[in-house]
Amino acid sequence: MADSARKSALTTGLVRLWEYGSAAKLLFFLRWLPQRLALPLAQLAGLVCGIAVARWRDVAESNLRRALPELDAAARSRIRRGVYRNLGRVALALAKLPVWSEQTVRKHVDFAGLEHFRAAEAKGNGVLLLTGHLGNWELGALAHGAVVGPISVMVRPIANPLVDRLVEARRSAHGNRVIAKRNSAREVLRTLAEGGTVGILADQNTLPEDAVFVEFFGMPAAAHKGFAQLALRSGAAVVPAFALWNPSSRRHVVEYGPEIEIVRSGAAERDVEINTQRFQGVLEDQIRANPEQWLWIHRRWKTQPTAKSP
Repeated sequence: MADSARKSALTTGLVRLWEYGSAAKLLFFLRWLPQRLALPLAQLAGLVCGIAVARWRDVAESNLRRALPELDAAARSRIRRGVYRNLGRVALALAKLPVWSEQTVRKHVDFAGLEHFRAAEAKGNGVLLLTGHLGNWELGALAHGAVVGPISVMVRPIANPLVDRLVEARRSAHGNRVIAKRNSAREVLRTLAEGGTVGILADQNTLPEDAVFVEFFGMPAAAHKGFAQLALRSGAAVVPAFALWNPSSRRHVVEYGPEIEIVRSGAAERDVEINTQRFQGVLEDQIRANPEQWLWIHRRWKTQPTAKSP
């Protein structure tokens, strides 16, 4: 048993080193490559990886069949390819934006609806940016930090700690700060109380004990109840924000929507349920409008409500 455990640990360590080395080399290469060459190469790399990883194809195909049953096979294939190219653009953002100046960011990224964010910020109770794995979530946070002002981003640590440190160093550029998702409530509330801004990816599946079950694409989905709890407890303004790729202009647009009104009836559990559904509805609308830019390779509907005993 001891020998088996040592071999397993060695294998895990070697795999982690290989993953780290591959990620570090890719980011370094993309960083120094001119943007006009780096963009198509990054998209191609994402497409190749997507085609090579059968699990991504299978999960995306299953999700698309369930969520968008009206699509035919050709449309689903087109969306999957778009997802893979989008992942390449996300990697490119991690390589480029941490070293770009504000002027360079403005040269490559447009902003829309910034007045919604400024109005929410002016209230003084902090701002919760509602976002998800739609468009270029890494670019959105870094561009905001470079042009609008530093923010905190709450993230789930990457399983490989070497890769996690590599990515966190880049996410922390332009004065941004990373808050690990586990046991993060106190730090998020402190940041909001100081009038700060926290971006949260709110579109992932979660465990039953942390979940509120909502309707998402017409199906039950487990959404983390923490976002609504933070909004209700802090009094912070909730503003949707997404960094979407415009294929016509070949530029990203960081879009801020109007502040989402928070329902406060006084019934705590019910308020969490209602507001969580409202937030997920905003996410669904954006995904439907930009399906090729959402992370369909994530098992969003994995956790399902258990049947209640009669």
